[in-house]
Amino acid sequence: MTPNPRQLELLEQVRARGSVSLETLAASFGVTLQTVRRDVKLLSDAGLLARFHGGVRVPSSTTENIAYRQRQLLNEAAKQRIARAIANAVPEGCSLIINIGTTTEAIARELLRHKGLRVITNNLNVAAILSDNADCEVIVAGGVVRSRDRGIVGEATVDFIRQFKVDIGLIGISGIEGDGSLRDFDYREVRVAQTIIERSREVWLAADHSKFNRPAMVEVAHLNQVGKLFTDAPPPSPFPTLLSEAGVACNVAL
Repeated sequence: MTPNPRQLELLEQVRARGSVSLETLAASFGVTLQTVRRDVKLLSDAGLLARFHGGVRVPSSTTENIAYRQRQLLNEAAKQRIARAIANAVPEGCSLIINIGTTTEAIARELLRHKGLRVITNNLNVAAILSDNADCEVIVAGGVVRSRDRGIVGEATVDFIRQFKVDIGLIGISGIEGDGSLRDFDYREVRVAQTIIERSREVWLAADHSKFNRPAMVEVAHLNQVGKLFTDAPPPSPFPTLLSEAGVACNVAL
């Protein structure tokens, strides 16, 4: 499905609170309970929400990510703000590795006017976007292409990326848990992300507010392996303390 503006805002409210009653949502939007129930059914059928008696909550699966087309629409404005903030911080004439994700694709679009970049990526969407920049050299990693999002994963991808040492590794993530661990769903993608971290002089993490306290099955890294975090809202507790202890510079793109 393609959520309409009210449904997108409903998703935002549920993500911000964790769980919300149907009555609260109806009052918030000034609509009937029947309208809210219809919206909630559509969103839960699409796997974006989970229903319980009298209310709705965020899905709690640790084994499967939200579908790529749905992730493209979620928090789109937040991702654009994060992407602009990162593009403003990326110096011209530097080398980057950019990994898989809808946020990193937004970053690629914001880098179209940069000059002298050399970008290595395991994301065919990022490569297609940045190939329109004549002043950017794009190097695509080899490996297995996932049809659902055009990400490239596998041991061949890991071996390819190990050849390089870049100035900045730009990574997206599926979730940041309260112990400071960065987590994702596909172990093959995780192996590539870990290699990107190893082969980057500095690691920048792009994560919108919905990623905090979101569970996922596989640990990628820890916040203490990140130099800068770019997000769209002040992180909730306990993350300010974790970020401070890890020495991570937090940039909130408002």
